[in-house]
Amino acid sequence: MTTNNRIKLKSAIAHHTQGTVDLASWLEQLGISHDLQKHYRKSGWMESVGTGAMKRPGEELTWQGALYTLQSQAELPLHAGALTALALQGFAHYVRLGRQTVYLFSPIKTRLPAWFRKYEWLELIVHERTSFLPNDSGITDLQLPFFSIRISSPERAMLECLYLSPDTLNLLECYQLLEGLTTLRPQVVQDLLEQCRSIRVKRLFLYMAEKAGHEWYRRLDHAKLNLGKGARSIVKGGVYVEKYALNLPEELVKL
Repeated sequence: MTTNNRIKLKSAIAHHTQGTVDLASWLEQLGISHDLQKHYRKSGWMESVGTGAMKRPGEELTWQGALYTLQSQAELPLHAGALTALALQGFAHYVRLGRQTVYLFSPIKTRLPAWFRKYEWLELIVHERTSFLPNDSGITDLQLPFFSIRISSPERAMLECLYLSPDTLNLLECYQLLEGLTTLRPQVVQDLLEQCRSIRVKRLFLYMAEKAGHEWYRRLDHAKLNLGKGARSIVKGGVYVEKYALNLPEELVKL
């Protein structure tokens, strides 16, 4: 290896963040060509995790490390949300057995690279593409040992859970989650509800928050919230709640 290539290898190692993926395009920006990257892989200094993506030998690759790369190197508008974000912040209600599910949210036109989609993750990765909330609203940084990733704040994560209900997430579980969120910030909740494009999600959130009797609910300015017109049927054969014009599961209404 030439002295120049040794310098470039040292640069790649110095810029590498432990537990994450290095993209070929990012390495090229450091002056490391595709041919040199190929040499690094053959020499065992890097390992391929799919087309255009590499990791350091001996490092465990997690979805969090891959998400960091997608956010920081690929600059994708992607974040961990819903139950995943709540669990990462200590608000998980249930301990789930078996394979865990990771919920990632992004704008509708976002496409994940092939290396990420084809990698055999321990978890089931669910990529939800939606515009029901602005992508940058209610997002926070979660600091992990070697890097940080962007995830939903508890306020946004709860709205995302309701967005996924009742088809993906159970409404009773959603209510139990919201019931435990006693410290939500009313101004953050207010801003998100005003920006939320889903009438169904807003009505469900307000119904559950009122039912739970949270103090932050009483500090919301309902006059600024557009709740639309007409009834919304969440389930068939349920109980109609007139105040929010929702048809809800009987077991939820009677809690």
